[in-house]
Amino acid sequence: MSHPPTEPPARRRAAVLGHPVAHSLSPTLHRAAYAALGLSTWSYDALDTTEEQLPGLVAALGPEWAGLSLTMPLKQTVLPLLDHVEPLAEVVGAVNTVLVQQVGSGRPVLTGANTDVHGIVAALGEGLAPATGPAPHRTAAVLGAGATAASTLAALAQLGCATPVVYVRSMARIGPLMRAAHRMGVEPRYASLESAAAEIPRADLVVSTLPPHGADPLAAALDGCTPHGVLLDVAYDPRPTALAAAWHRGGGTVVGGERMLLHQAAEQVRLMTGLPGPLAAMDAALTARLG
Repeated sequence: MSHPPTEPPARRRAAVLGHPVAHSLSPTLHRAAYAALGLSTWSYDALDTTEEQLPGLVAALGPEWAGLSLTMPLKQTVLPLLDHVEPLAEVVGAVNTVLVQQVGSGRPVLTGANTDVHGIVAALGEGLAPATGPAPHRTAAVLGAGATAASTLAALAQLGCATPVVYVRSMARIGPLMRAAHRMGVEPRYASLESAAAEIPRADLVVSTLPPHGADPLAAALDGCTPHGVLLDVAYDPRPTALAAAWHRGGGTVVGGERMLLHQAAEQVRLMTGLPGPLAAMDAALTARLG
């Protein structure tokens, strides 16, 4: 027996999940977007959620939910909990966005997406402006081997670099990233993080996906170097990070991690609401929040 379509509830919810998550700028960005779009019945919260708690929270999602933003350590944990995974997220092996769609009277349908790739491409584009398109001989380096590093490989491929160097703390932990790179058709070289200081100043693009303070030893080793490329440090607390400050002192171009967050959040808003993310309003709220 078929059921008539269910009207969406007047109140819609979205949230960012992660552990820890209290520091997240996502509520600032999404709430600013809802205000600019006139979505007065929409709310957005930060919910501290561990990997162990995620299945129960996902199972309890009701029709009032529009979507979830996921941060560490949940971007891969969520995969088996979803009904569908969009092709880009499947290839990357990481989901940072869950779309919750109510169909009939049954449980919501959950679709995983990845807006980190969009955010990284757009953020690096700010540093590369006006030449934001692919370049045939562009060189790149990635620091770290987690879920965000996989998204970075996809973003770099879009910018014309399919042979980046990935610097990691432990070669024993790069299996998932190697498999993601193979699915993308990307062919990185893997090297020890200890060798990064001597090599990354020559790269055109450098993306650090290390956690806050994870790149501090590298930053100290870069003092006196003269990088010529663009650095995106996805960490944004403290601001600037030690790595960003060292890169800037050497004359390189720095793009703060909050720029990636801005662009990926605008794409999340579009996916969750069906309306274009109001980038200017979200940017103004971000600037005000960061002081």
